[in-house]
Amino acid sequence: MLRVKLISTPLKDGNSTRGVGEYTRRLVSMIEYQDKDPEVVHYPFFDLFRHTLPIFRKCKTVVTIHDVIPLEYPEIYKPGIKGWINLQLQKLALSGVEQVITDSYASVKAIHKHLRVPHHKIKLIYLAAGDEFKPKKVTRKYGLPKKFVLFIGDVNWNKNIPGLIAACKINSLPLVIIGRQAKEIETFDLNHPELKHLKDLDLSNVIRLGYVSDEEKVDILNLASVYCQPSFAEGFGIPVLEAMACGIQVAVSKTHSLPEISGNTATYFDPYNIEAMAEAILIAMNSKYDVISQSKKFSWSKTLKEIQMVYNKLCQ
Repeated sequence: MLRVKLISTPLKDGNSTRGVGEYTRRLVSMIEYQDKDPEVVHYPFFDLFRHTLPIFRKCKTVVTIHDVIPLEYPEIYKPGIKGWINLQLQKLALSGVEQVITDSYASVKAIHKHLRVPHHKIKLIYLAAGDEFKPKKVTRKYGLPKKFVLFIGDVNWNKNIPGLIAACKINSLPLVIIGRQAKEIETFDLNHPELKHLKDLDLSNVIRLGYVSDEEKVDILNLASVYCQPSFAEGFGIPVLEAMACGIQVAVSKTHSLPEISGNTATYFDPYNIEAMAEAILIAMNSKYDVISQSKKFSWSKTLKEIQMVYNKLCQ
């Protein structure tokens, strides 16, 4: 059996409750890894501004780069001197790896452009929603309103949370946000360049649930009137597929990876146009797209099978 070591750091740091942590958990649970004397080492996360990838390695290396959004928007994500030096070290280390995996064609193009990784070294492997995400009758109402717009995720600049809040206000619809960051906004230093977009937000129409379990997330998705992903940029967008798998109609930005995963079963809008976003939310609420069939085009079993094929090819 091929000996593969997975670097599980994303399960032990701030990534544990984010998409990177979910990705790492899926790998740990479905692929048999052996830490002793490995033939392949897999880093499931590439930190742009921290030097986490060794320059010198003893065995073949696979690195997953989910996105390079901070490099696409340098006016927002400013690394500082230390971060810039770490980025150069990370680029140097990356130049010697055997394979890069990423989640979308949008990220393939961005990785090639900003990190200079040749196309032949980049493997596109899509992610998916878990099997636990499906339509269900929910009796517990969680104290939520009868109609609401749902968003799941962080509140980084690229997520466009102020725009979503404004669009929901236009429609007089409450917004429910699942995610630890949204719950903790008041504790953040909103003078930080990457957080100043959250200054002076009117949260009167927003219900912030914080972190919830997967079981609760499935319930709340099934209670939602519509799911909205208003991002300026996304490396993939797992919550969109999770919503679709539950049979919930979605309104999403027509940017980056989102059209790749939503196909012809979403209502699209320009994320920089608040009125267009508000209109798309209302249209999506009354749409009848076959979102479940779209979500089934993606599966974790397929994802993991393709990752294993990467390992095997490296050791042929």
